[in-house]
Amino acid sequence: MSGQAATVAELIDDATARIASTLGLQKREAKLEARVLISHALGVDHAWLIAHDRDQPTPGQQDAIASLIVRRADGEPVAYLLGKREFFGLNFAVTPAVLIPRPETELLVQLALERIPTDWASSVLDLGTGSGAVALALAVHRPLARILAVDRSPAALAVARENATSLGLPNLKFLLSDWYAGLGVRNFDIIAANPPYIAPGDAHLEHGDLRFEPREALQSADGGLADIIRIVAGAPAHLRPGGWLLFEHGYDQGETYHELLHQAGWSKVYTWEDLSGLPRISGGQRR
Repeated sequence: MSGQAATVAELIDDATARIASTLGLQKREAKLEARVLISHALGVDHAWLIAHDRDQPTPGQQDAIASLIVRRADGEPVAYLLGKREFFGLNFAVTPAVLIPRPETELLVQLALERIPTDWASSVLDLGTGSGAVALALAVHRPLARILAVDRSPAALAVARENATSLGLPNLKFLLSDWYAGLGVRNFDIIAANPPYIAPGDAHLEHGDLRFEPREALQSADGGLADIIRIVAGAPAHLRPGGWLLFEHGYDQGETYHELLHQAGWSKVYTWEDLSGLPRISGGQRR
């Protein structure tokens, strides 16, 4: 409807129909996305859309709305279109340089928080920080902890630093490093990681949001196992006795990593299920 004298309600209905038909979404979900995108284009909240549903946005505003809807209909993730995503009660800037924070990863934060004391300055390593979502959530909820966020992508670290600046967190530092390579002899009380764990060529990489997310943050060699095997193997050199390693993995990899940790001599090995009841986080304590 670009250039036409369409009302807000008409624009929402048109966007809903297009998103639903092209992406195969239910009408309710498509309408929610349409409202979010149109609110963003107009710089208003949802209440304004309801109160002003008969208003006619300017031609320029309608062009901005049309552009967002076209991109969404092509499959581009809503988070990238908005440039932000909520995670663990915090708002994070996101770009195509980083993965979109997902609810499943909140379990990793919860498990780490349970193991980070509130009354003394423990040290925490976040491997593969991406947008910084895990590290920043930990830094907010454990202000005494000293957190180092690591990523091998300069573009990802730039996004994470932007998010840290917006939250004003003094207990968080960043390091460009391929996993442990740049750490030297530093060690930690907790290591948390959300590494790549999808096998190259997996059909899921060609569907949904994953098509637009950075492949290097999604896929790992050796059937998706290579990076986590490296993380587990290198952890003892950087984890104090009694410290914990926690990492996210694929829903079908829990048994593999549970056995790997046992064979490597870790204690209190466990695999935790996400809200969907799928094995999502595994970890153990260094003896």
